[in-house]
Amino acid sequence: MMDLDGYFFDLDGTILLGEQLLPGVSETLAVLRQTGKRILFLSNTTTRTRMDCVNRLRKLGLEAHLEEIVTAAFTAAIYLREGMQEPLVFAVGEPALFSELDEQGVKHTMDPLAATHVLVGMDMHFDYDKLHQAMTAVRNGAALIAANPDPNCPVVGDVIPDTWSMVKAIEAASCIAPHAVIGKPSEHYAAKVQEWSGLSADRCLMIGDRLETDILFGSNHGFYTALVLTGVTAKSDIAHSPIQPDYVWDSLDDLLSILHMHNEQT
Repeated sequence: MMDLDGYFFDLDGTILLGEQLLPGVSETLAVLRQTGKRILFLSNTTTRTRMDCVNRLRKLGLEAHLEEIVTAAFTAAIYLREGMQEPLVFAVGEPALFSELDEQGVKHTMDPLAATHVLVGMDMHFDYDKLHQAMTAVRNGAALIAANPDPNCPVVGDVIPDTWSMVKAIEAASCIAPHAVIGKPSEHYAAKVQEWSGLSADRCLMIGDRLETDILFGSNHGFYTALVLTGVTAKSDIAHSPIQPDYVWDSLDDLLSILHMHNEQT
């Protein structure tokens, strides 16, 4: 298992929590880089651009490169750019979501009646007016696109509402279900990860803290999977879930130990 080519890591709850590195992270990534393994950071974030993620990791002392970062906001912008003819997007989200749309040349509008799509990410300023405008756009024919299906997000000492909370509010108000969900565990996200990594799925390991996104993403698309218990999922959750990881680790210290054992044997 440790003689794989690609190691894909979720960020929040797996690599870091807030602005703190989680146990074993620095050492594990260093060993993987020393042995020439392909590393990607696969996040469902819509509140940080890819460059924000690079800077966040570097600030914590980790080596990180732009081409190693995949986010839900970035992937959603790619989805709209590649799959739609001249989309005009009404976006609900933080500035990072708008930045990724701009980076991909996807136009956005504040006029709900002009929009062809409503793209929803986490929005910490979501209110009744935004709900009304998004609902209006969807009822007028705009396709509702969820940047990710995360209901909440772990932070230090708390859990806060994430994208899916806003999506479900818009769905309830408009009585129209999402047209597409882009982040993990979607097919679109997986296809892009494989395209950008250049690796076969059966040569890769997906490591994350959520059964319903990280582990389901890996399982559905042929990756090996490892759940770390440093984020959202507790050990007791596993027994009651139909989603089962290949490995369960208390933290990345467990992966580090396995890597050391494998390197000593070879």
